Amino acid sequence: MGARSKARKRAVDVLYEAAQREGDALVTLRARLVHADPPVPEYAVELVEGVVANRARIDELLTTYAEDWTLDRMPPVDLAVLRVGTYELLWCEDVPDEVAISEAVDLAASLSTDESPRFVNGLLARLLQLKPSLAV
Repeated sequence: MGARSKARKRAVDVLYEAAQREGDALVTLRARLVHADPPVPEYAVELVEGVVANRARIDELLTTYAEDWTLDRMPPVDLAVLRVGTYELLWCEDVPDEVAISEAVDLAASLSTDESPRFVNGLLARLLQLKPSLAV
């Protein structure tokens, strides 16, 4: 697993942990940085901070384009993966679109249900199609 792949997983871990505790992701991130066990890569920090800064728009997009799914109904780990994937897809110009989607699908496959990779792929692929017209 490459360095950025590990950082993505760590970012998902932080977002998931914060959601499970109904806490602030930045507070959770800071606590993980202090303990550094396991270490939090710089790219994971960028991802968590980016998701938090753009969460309202990310959640709006996920809500709008996840057909027949609400955020509350999504498995929490899928939601964390989708938030990271959406952030990379729409805000990280140095990450190729295909990489953002592929990495999110891989995370869903390793962390969630058998149906999750297909769901994550479909939703992020839809956002990719709409990317030129989305205001972010």
